[in-house]
Amino acid sequence: MTLSEDFRLPVACPNCGSHRMRVSSVKNPDDHVHCASCQRFVCLYHEAQKVLRKGPGSESEAVIEKAVNRGG
Repeated sequence: MTLSEDFRLPVACPNCGSHRMRVSSVKNPDDHVHCASCQRFVCLYHEAQKVLRKGPGSESEAVIEKAVNRGG
């Protein structure tokens, strides 16, 4: 059992530029989302969900997110 899950956001980490984020596997709305590369706090999970629902900014972002976030 994993304690956290990684996913990709179209918005990059302001610290290192990575799009790979990590959240608790419980995924409560108020869980903290951290950058998987530098561990900086990025946002709350419900805020990340809003960004993901809004969709990618371009077709290339859509292809990348579909590949990385499949099954999520």
